[in-house]
Amino acid sequence: MEGPQEREVPAAALAAVLKHSSALPFETAQVRGYDFNRGVDYRALLEAFSTTGFQATNFGRAVQQVNAMIEKKLEPLSEDEDQHADLTQSRRPLTGCTIFLGYTSNLISSGIRETIRYLVQHNMVDVLVTTAGGVEEDFIKCLAPTYLGEFSLRGKELRENGINRIGNLLVPNDNYCKFEDWLMPILDQMVLEQNTEGVKWTPSKMIARLGKEINNPESVYYWAQKRNGADYAVYINTAQEFDGSDSGARPDEAVSWGKIRMDAQPVKVYADASLVFPLLVAETFAQKVDAFMPEKNED
Repeated sequence: MEGPQEREVPAAALAAVLKHSSALPFETAQVRGYDFNRGVDYRALLEAFSTTGFQATNFGRAVQQVNAMIEKKLEPLSEDEDQHADLTQSRRPLTGCTIFLGYTSNLISSGIRETIRYLVQHNMVDVLVTTAGGVEEDFIKCLAPTYLGEFSLRGKELRENGINRIGNLLVPNDNYCKFEDWLMPILDQMVLEQNTEGVKWTPSKMIARLGKEINNPESVYYWAQKRNGADYAVYINTAQEFDGSDSGARPDEAVSWGKIRMDAQPVKVYADASLVFPLLVAETFAQKVDAFMPEKNED
């Protein structure tokens, strides 16, 4: 014979499985992807990422954040800000938003270098933050090419042939020898200028000098030295937070340190930057290139 508790179990299970749903906020977006019956429209495809879900939606939010910082950067200064514009410590004109671009050396080794160079060439970012490798790899690629290989190539065989592997990229060891041959005379001249003219070299001054010396428009730093080098934050990486690393942390951790404003809407896209970053630039900076380079319209 069944007891009272046994008779109640089906009712409890029924309530759990068929729990009544509360109404979602009216403005909640519905999930909907791109319909290829419309043909191939790349702008519409990228716009559809916002309602696709998962990291595609984070990409859409990243586009919104970057466009917000661009809009702030391009808007006219207030009268008070304009009066104090000469107080900026750099030679760059004061704007409503200073845009920092941070990247690691492997992105310069890859074809993302050309995307970064585009941003610098057209005066779209104010400050570059990178590693030493992010500088030297740019100059090395001006002297000799990097090649495509495979992730699976054996290190022993590559070493025997003087080939270095960066993921599935291959860099002949001769490239670094060419870089040293180019660099050492410049460093000797810089030491001479320091000893005879009292020049005080800083990392940014050294990079600007090397950008001038390389004299190659394919270089990121060639354009950086010509352009004189948070309310918004967009991360693109595949790092996870479980190991406590700075790169793996979610943006909210940076809020706790005061690095990002409490009322900001930062976005992190968990993706390979070699896939996502060019698409992000295509949907943001590249759409407004004329606003960044008004002199082009005067030619």
